[in-house]
Amino acid sequence: MMRIEITLATPADDAAIRGLLRREVMPGRIQIAYEREPEFWPGCRVTGDDCHVLVARAGQDREVVGVACRSSRQVFVNGCQQRLGYLGQLRIDSRFRGRWLVSQGFSELKQLHERDPLPGYIASIVDRNEEAAGVLVHHRRQAFPAFYPVADYCTLAIGVQGAKARVSTEVDICAPAESECAAVAEFLRNSGAQRQFFPVWTDESLRSLAASGLHLEDLRIARRGDEIVGVAGLWDQSAYKQTVIYGYSGWLKTVAPVYNLGAPLLRRAALPKPGDKLRSAYAALISIAHDEPEVFRALLRDVYNLAAVRRFSYLLVGLDSRDPLLPVAKEYAHVMYPSRLYLAGWDGRSFYEQLDERPAYVDIATL
Repeated sequence: MMRIEITLATPADDAAIRGLLRREVMPGRIQIAYEREPEFWPGCRVTGDDCHVLVARAGQDREVVGVACRSSRQVFVNGCQQRLGYLGQLRIDSRFRGRWLVSQGFSELKQLHERDPLPGYIASIVDRNEEAAGVLVHHRRQAFPAFYPVADYCTLAIGVQGAKARVSTEVDICAPAESECAAVAEFLRNSGAQRQFFPVWTDESLRSLAASGLHLEDLRIARRGDEIVGVAGLWDQSAYKQTVIYGYSGWLKTVAPVYNLGAPLLRRAALPKPGDKLRSAYAALISIAHDEPEVFRALLRDVYNLAAVRRFSYLLVGLDSRDPLLPVAKEYAHVMYPSRLYLAGWDGRSFYEQLDERPAYVDIATL
């Protein structure tokens, strides 16, 4: 039997991890690989703090055949600040599935958890990834954390086809000045508390996003008089994270060629061809006071136009299926990429059962 060893990753593993991510395609209606070029590690910063990366090594040459990441974040839970974990980037070489590799990996993650306990871990599984849902949720083994569903999440890939007219509204939309960063962070804390898992932003943490591609000038704020009533931004992570389309399945595979023939006449973006890298950016830090649809409509239009100016093909918007803002985003021509958010944990259902019914918000740029 081939020996498999699980250890913490080192910078020397960078190329091997990136190779694994390129090989392992995420199943679903849209088959996608999430690449990390030219380096793996910069993309880990956006997942949270204290990021630990585990790798599985096989055989005498210690080939990297699996990877998983564990980090933590300060987020809002039921309106109160709470440190939660995040589990992501779980990839296993297809040759090694069914060899107890996942069980070994979760045993190692549990040891990390015992050294630094957290009440729960946010995790995401894309729609139609029956293999992952079966292994992790429906037929989990004893070493696994329990996975409890907390939200059906909708990622909309909005085709960007040139700038559109600004939305006529009584709020003013502009980029914040440097001196307003603290006020933007305060608004995000006050308004974001109305969503489960919304990050707790501070002046310092907001400014730190510049190192990961989100600068203050990439944000848009909505004001009513002197009051901030909404925030959204355009987050470009293409310098260290890429999304590659490998193909389509189901009805989309049949429809895609016909749709692409008519897309120019309909003034819509064509679906990417297999092998294409998605020229995309994320609509991030979405927070609207009192969930006013007109405020979000105006903000989203300005973020969309910023994406058009910077020549992106798609603007990615992620919202809970229950979010009252979702119908506004759906007004744009889009392709839906559904997934499910889970709260995972080794310590029973008690924390999960305390969650109230407010919608979840997790920036898809950090998944």
